[in-house]
Amino acid sequence: MVSRVLNWRSLFFLLALVMVAGTLIYTRYLADKIEKEERQRVAEWIVATQTLAASEEPKAIELSNLVIRNNEDIPLIATDSAGNVIDYRNLDSVKVSSQKNYLKETLENLAGENKPLEWEFSENPRQVFFVYFGKTLLQKEVQYYPIVQLFLVGLFVALLIALITTQNRSSQNQVWAGMAKETAHQLGTPLTSLQGWLEVLREQHGNDSLVVEMEKDIQRLKLVSERFGKIGSSPQLEICDLVKIAGEMIAYMKRRAPERILFSCKADRHEVLVQASPTLIEWVLENLMKNALDAMEGKGKIEIQIHDELTQVVMDIEDSGKGITAANLGKVFTPLSLSKRIVEQYHKGQLFVKHSEPGKGTTFRMILPRG
Repeated sequence: MVSRVLNWRSLFFLLALVMVAGTLIYTRYLADKIEKEERQRVAEWIVATQTLAASEEPKAIELSNLVIRNNEDIPLIATDSAGNVIDYRNLDSVKVSSQKNYLKETLENLAGENKPLEWEFSENPRQVFFVYFGKTLLQKEVQYYPIVQLFLVGLFVALLIALITTQNRSSQNQVWAGMAKETAHQLGTPLTSLQGWLEVLREQHGNDSLVVEMEKDIQRLKLVSERFGKIGSSPQLEICDLVKIAGEMIAYMKRRAPERILFSCKADRHEVLVQASPTLIEWVLENLMKNALDAMEGKGKIEIQIHDELTQVVMDIEDSGKGITAANLGKVFTPLSLSKRIVEQYHKGQLFVKHSEPGKGTTFRMILPRG
C-alpha cells in the first residue's frame, strides 16, 4: 500500500513538473513574441514621427498621427548621441515635472530592459537619435504568470499530499484500533477461565499465597485488556486523584524493578484532582517509567513531582538514566507515540521532554486539565 501511494505521488509530482515546465516554455514564447511586436511598434512610431516631421501630405500626416496615438502603453524615451532627452512618451507626467531625476532614472531602467533602436533623424548633417523603450504591463504580467502558477501548483500538491498522508494515518489508526479491540476481546475468554481456576484453588487449603499472587496477575491482565479495549474510542473521563494513581503505579513498578532503583513521589497536596481516565493515565505512567528503567541499567532513581496549578496539573517524571542527545530528541516519542496520543488527543493535555542531558537523565512533563 505504501509503495502504491509513493508511486502515485511520484507520478502526480512528475505530471505537475511537466505542466509547470510546459507553462514556462509557452510563457517564454509568448513573452518573446510580445517583445518582438513591441519593438516593431516602437520602430513604427519612429517612422511615423519622422514622416510627420518631413511630410506635408494629409494622408501621410493622418496615418502618422494614428500610429503615434496608438502607442499608449509602451514607455519610451528618445535621446541624442550625447544622451540628452529630446522626447518621451507614456511616462508619469506628474513625476516628470516634480522629480528632478525621474527621467534620468527611468532612462537607466529602460536601457536595462531592451536594446535601444537607432533613429536616423537626418542624413546631412547626419544625426542619430536613440529610442529606449520598456516593457508593457501585458509583457510583465506574462512573465510573472509562471511564478504565480508555480506557487499555486505547489500549494495544491502540498495540500493533496497532506490530505493523503492524513487519510493514510487515519486508516492505519483504524487498523491498529481494530487489532487492539480484537486483542482485548480474545483475552476475555482465557481470563474468565483463569478466574474459574482461581476459585478452585481458593477453596483448597494451603494455596493462600499462590492465590494472592495469581489474583494480582489476573487483575493485571484484566487491566491490560481494558486498556486495549479503550483504544480507538473516546474514553470516559472522570474526576480522579493523580497522587493516588502515581502512588499505585510506583508500587506496581517497584515490585518489578531491580532493588537498586529508588522510587519517590512528591506532590503539592495530599490529593490532586484531574479529569482523566485512570486506566489510560496509568498506562502512560507505566510506559514512561519502563522507558526510564531501560535507560538506567539497573541502578538509579525515578522521581515523580506533581504540581497543582490554577488551571492545570503538572506532573514531572524524572530519571537518572543515560539521557537523550539533542540529535535523538525528535525520535524520543517514536516508542511512546501511544502515550503522547493518550495525553494530547484523549485528555487535551501535553506530554513532552522538559529536560534531558546525556549522562545525567531525562525529565518528561505531562500536563492535564484540573478536575
